[in-house]
Amino acid sequence: MKIGYLGPESSFTHTAAVNAFPSEYLVPYRSIPACIKAVEFHEVDLAIVPIENTLEGSVNTTVDYLFHQSTIPVGAEIVLPIYQQLMVSKENKERWEEVTKILSHPQALAQSQEFIRQYFPNADLEQTPSTAYAASFVSEHPQEKIAAIAPRASAEKYDLEIVKENIQDIASNHTRFWIIGKDEAHLPYLPVEREQMSIAITMPSNMPGSLYKALSAFSWREINLSKIESRPLKTSLGEYFFLIDLVVDKPLELIEFALEEIRLLGGEVKIFGKYGIHTIYGV
Repeated sequence: MKIGYLGPESSFTHTAAVNAFPSEYLVPYRSIPACIKAVEFHEVDLAIVPIENTLEGSVNTTVDYLFHQSTIPVGAEIVLPIYQQLMVSKENKERWEEVTKILSHPQALAQSQEFIRQYFPNADLEQTPSTAYAASFVSEHPQEKIAAIAPRASAEKYDLEIVKENIQDIASNHTRFWIIGKDEAHLPYLPVEREQMSIAITMPSNMPGSLYKALSAFSWREINLSKIESRPLKTSLGEYFFLIDLVVDKPLELIEFALEEIRLLGGEVKIFGKYGIHTIYGV
């Protein structure tokens, strides 16, 4: 079996992956679309991609690709606590406050805004494909006054010095990762905490109160929603689809009836998957 993930090694996605699968199964890819395409082209059996962060919300690249360009099902979800570290080369350990550029993935930079504003208000911020890539770059350029924001594992792998720990804006920072490729993905090392279903609905644009009518299909059946978010349909201004997470604590028939009611109203429904949620602790 092969499992694709957003690499390189020591990225947050890699941390989620090694807690779910044997390391010899894992294959790194440089971008989220590359991970998804690897499943589509049968290069790997499954892929692990980030879908949402506590601070920054949905990972739009994942959501939009899976909605617009893919029919790959979601088979499981992993929730990982996120701790961001500021790291520099060993040569810059004593003069880390002189850093003029900070590199990291866009999500990590956004999750550490307050820290950057306090300590490095004039530093250039450079986005990289992953946090691990940023750490690797800093390691390869030890004389430059640059730093990376990345997980602790990146400092260990690339022999960097952590000069400020846990710099994320809030302590309870978590990222959700979807395992895609099968309707159900078995993670024997991680127990299932609860079940959820993720769908996308698109309602007729000329129907007054269309979203209210769609949500009523869940409301009167007492189906709990844990998330609802709009995303552009990329057709014209004002056209959206709605990403919805449903708590699966009722008979599936009730959910199926609700989805059929939405279709009868003229809506379109795309089911990403019904899956178990697994939380990783102590990393």
